Amino acid sequence: MEFKDYYATMGVEPNADLKTIKTAYRRLARKYHPDVSTEEDAESKFKELAEAYEVLKDEERRAEYDQIRLHRNDPNFGRQARGDRGGYQQSASWHGGGADAQDFSDFFESMFGGRAAGGHRSASHSHGGHGFRGQDLEMEVPLFLEETMHGQSREISYKLPVYDELGRQVSEASKTLNVKIPAGVGDGERIRLKGQGVAGVGGGQNGDLYLVIRLAPHPLFEIDGHNLSIVAPLAPWEAALGASIEVPTLTGKIALTVPAGSQSGKRLRVKGKGLAGKKEPGDLYVILKVVMPPKPNEKASALWRELAEQAAFNPRAEWE
Repeated sequence: MEFKDYYATMGVEPNADLKTIKTAYRRLARKYHPDVSTEEDAESKFKELAEAYEVLKDEERRAEYDQIRLHRNDPNFGRQARGDRGGYQQSASWHGGGADAQDFSDFFESMFGGRAAGGHRSASHSHGGHGFRGQDLEMEVPLFLEETMHGQSREISYKLPVYDELGRQVSEASKTLNVKIPAGVGDGERIRLKGQGVAGVGGGQNGDLYLVIRLAPHPLFEIDGHNLSIVAPLAPWEAALGASIEVPTLTGKIALTVPAGSQSGKRLRVKGKGLAGKKEPGDLYVILKVVMPPKPNEKASALWRELAEQAAFNPRAEWE
């Protein structure tokens, strides 16, 4: 089994913090997104990136991966990695026009597959009192923010264990479903597909399949429930005099009026321009940030000196 260097895949150091990892993912996800990328093998690179991020964003998985990484050159690495993983291990692939295909490697499945699928087989009895109810499965569905604005149809493929009457796994069966993901889903939201989990034993009910929505980080927007926020850089004169600026949203650019005398950190609310919601959309909060221009030339320096002489303003007056 080939070892996967997730840090190299994301282009970060092994001691990188979560913020650095998220930033790297945002940049590379846009670069290799199959719907927009012109890179060679964009789809396969996007899958590798999704797998690496799935591990490194999770504190527990990352800690376990780091331990495995220390022994990657051990001659017995492959056998050790597989040796103590009890229970059924789930593999799954997601298909959405190539945009969000997530088909994790054998390395990932041998390390984390069992827990990703919900672990060991359930032993709960069926309501009828005969046989055993099948195991519930849980799978993550990655979505870009833009995809939550409208309903999505997805084809999902996964494998199910097949058990005999004594509850022993005897084989695996592949299953493919066409599912609808409604508009307005939020991060972490669970969608239940009744009876689509592992088959029951001895007449027991089938388990359910739960789809867990995971919103991919965006290069511009931060997510807070169904609200979004974005940092808008302003030139000093725009903040002082007021300005009309273009602000990106998930559905296109809009014109936003910045009041005169605006300070860095001021939040301007744009109603209804956040994520889609089940009842009503969230809002977009534009956070202003005054940015100084590059080192001024002689003419610009003269203007700044003139402003300094004429403006009766001391930003540190409250210190006195």
